[in-house]
Amino acid sequence: MNNILICGSIAYDTIMVFEDYFKDHILPDQIHKLSVSFYVPELKKNFGGTAGNIAYNLRLLNSAPIIMATAGDDFSLYSDRLSKLEIVQDYIRIIPGTHTAQAFITTDLDDNQITAFHPGAMSQSHKNTISTISEDICLAVIAPDGKDGMINHSNECHEANIPILFDPGQGLPMFNQEELLTFIEQASYIAVNDYEAQVLSKTANLSIENISKKVTALIITKGSEGSLIYTNNKIIKIDPFPADKIIDPTGCGDAYRSGLTYGIVNKLSWEKTGLLASIMGGIKIQSQGGQNHTSSIKDIENYFGESLR
Repeated sequence: MNNILICGSIAYDTIMVFEDYFKDHILPDQIHKLSVSFYVPELKKNFGGTAGNIAYNLRLLNSAPIIMATAGDDFSLYSDRLSKLEIVQDYIRIIPGTHTAQAFITTDLDDNQITAFHPGAMSQSHKNTISTISEDICLAVIAPDGKDGMINHSNECHEANIPILFDPGQGLPMFNQEELLTFIEQASYIAVNDYEAQVLSKTANLSIENISKKVTALIITKGSEGSLIYTNNKIIKIDPFPADKIIDPTGCGDAYRSGLTYGIVNKLSWEKTGLLASIMGGIKIQSQGGQNHTSSIKDIENYFGESLR
């Protein structure tokens, strides 16, 4: 069994739609005393978080994800969902007296977003330790989580000789140069989007090319322009998946990473790994939320062109 460990966040995403434009209700010359209220008749609560999203997509690929995360007293609804998906929850720690991490996202008719994020139990992810895991792990994903947790889990995986996919995402600004250089040295693979790649390069004071030489592969996603895989002193360009409709990009990066991790642990070529990752991201973008797409393994195989079982 190719067990993939995902160290990252479990979160609820509450998405609200303001049926107007923020620009018509926020006065530029009054932002020093801002007080606004948006009427949001449409509200949806979705399951999210980097670990939850990646694990969900790996289950679509009939893979075996194991989540290591922290959650709050309100986790039961999410727990029921993970049970139905047959995702291992043995390493999700409940932090009493806290909420599960939550994002409150309000979107206007121009697709502008105002987001408030409450980390809750996520900030105590360092209370989890890799040493408690009894399963054999073939790859660990270090995804956005509490800062100390990300550092500790990367150190522990490195010491245990577990290959690491470093996926800093929106957590990237938390780390200084020394910390990022340590992550780069410990990682076998790094996955970032185009903007994050520039931040990583600037903060670590290393060029993209030099970062790529320190890992087996550096993967940079570029949205509608596809992605690039730097490996073995060459750059492999991966075309975007031609989605029939674009509904919501939330969680597309996590879906992409599910294809990436599947390809790595199943020893697919980088061309095939990139193709599968692109397919997973393209399937996701056609649904609202990070975990509401339901493509079967047969559908995914039809896009991919060969069996994944």
